[in-house]
Amino acid sequence: MTKYTRFILLFFIAFFSNVHAQIKKTDALYKTIMSRDSLLFSVGFNTCNVGQMENILSDQLEFYHDKDGFSDKTKFMIDFKNGLCRPSKTYKVRRALVEKSTEVYPMYKEGEVYAVIQNGTHLFYEKETNQPENLTGSAKFTNVWVKENGEWKLKRSLSFDHQAKKASDENAFEDDQAIENWLKENKIPTLGLGIIEGGALKQVKVLGEIKKGMSAPYNTYFNVASITKPITTMVTLHLVSLGKWKLDEPLDQYWIDPDLANDLRHKKLTTRIILTHQTGFPNWRWMNADKKLHFQFDPGTKYQYSGEGFEYLRKALEKKFGKSLDQLAKELIFKPLKMNDTNYIWDQNTDESRFAIGYDKDGKPYPIEKNKVANAADDLHTTIEDLGNFMVNIIKGGNLKPEVFKEMIKQQVKIRDNKYFGLGFEVYELGNGDYALAHGGADQGTRCIAFVLPKSGKGLLIFTNVDDGYKVYEKLLLYYLGEEGKKIVDIENR
Repeated sequence: MTKYTRFILLFFIAFFSNVHAQIKKTDALYKTIMSRDSLLFSVGFNTCNVGQMENILSDQLEFYHDKDGFSDKTKFMIDFKNGLCRPSKTYKVRRALVEKSTEVYPMYKEGEVYAVIQNGTHLFYEKETNQPENLTGSAKFTNVWVKENGEWKLKRSLSFDHQAKKASDENAFEDDQAIENWLKENKIPTLGLGIIEGGALKQVKVLGEIKKGMSAPYNTYFNVASITKPITTMVTLHLVSLGKWKLDEPLDQYWIDPDLANDLRHKKLTTRIILTHQTGFPNWRWMNADKKLHFQFDPGTKYQYSGEGFEYLRKALEKKFGKSLDQLAKELIFKPLKMNDTNYIWDQNTDESRFAIGYDKDGKPYPIEKNKVANAADDLHTTIEDLGNFMVNIIKGGNLKPEVFKEMIKQQVKIRDNKYFGLGFEVYELGNGDYALAHGGADQGTRCIAFVLPKSGKGLLIFTNVDDGYKVYEKLLLYYLGEEGKKIVDIENR
């Protein structure tokens, strides 16, 4: 290598090591560029505001399109006025920036920013008169912004990788309006999403309508049905961690159901057997011909999902501690985690105007369950934010003693290949030591599910308020949980 070559190599190493990286979203320059982007598209492009569009474009604009070729500012504005914004047009076009896609890089000369590069992806929608809006395509872009007379102008723009899309495509989830359209296609009145990343609840989305013509608020209440069971589980395991309750102690000293008084198998019932669904009970006693509780097999011998088991545990807990389950939950779970919008019962503090009424698949509403007594297995009402923070706490060990948490995530009983019940949670075995904890809820007018992956710190909550809301689970899992989501879907589809 010659001295000249070494000099050039060292020069480029030094040069590129000092290039400024992508700036943070909290940076003032980032916010400025995003404001200019909004003026360019949300005002200029989306509303056909010709004056706004002309004002934000540099007179030296160079626009490169992978389908329509090159345009200078004059040609671009002619095409904008006579094409997209022609008066006779019967449809509207809207551009939406894909969430998280934007990258902003400052360009420096002698320590001063003279230009900014903006990279991103955007989605395009069309809406015919009196018709719903439809996703039609996506594209990537690179914009070069320069300061002219103290004002940022768009000087270079490259629009490329145009793809035809429809609302059901996975990447449509990047845009809230696309999700809203997708919900309408699938007849989902209300959808709640909680996205957990890095062991924190990063996003809460509540989309759709809580009532006809009324958008669902951020803090919508959902009946999460059997997701009640993980709450009851954590109440119980907190008591175990505090040394006030034992996993393997027979419950007959606290509670014996009158229907089982003459069946000595009730002596075999323990908290572990209940939390792993090995009681031998049906899901509910009313499913039996005589509406009474019976053992269908010996406790502890096999898996059978049962809400009755959790109700049995509730009565034992309440007998021992002289407190209702909802009181215990407030003390041990809700207050410490600031779950102020979560309750087992419907009381004077419940704001009915925020409740997502449940519907059947034909759009007929169900009556609201307004329990005055806690059910340990069902009908908890909560918000995405509250339950999201609860699930984040699970990722972090649930404030349990390590040995108790270890028992909780242990594969206690097999449901199917790679799927087990731990204590109160389903455990998915994902390979290479990775696992997911989950629980779902399904009642009339509600289909909900929550997942966390403790090793990666990721998770996803999906709440719907319709009988067939489960049909949106798979696409959402694949999109938000990626490869881990695919593994979960594969396990469920076996």
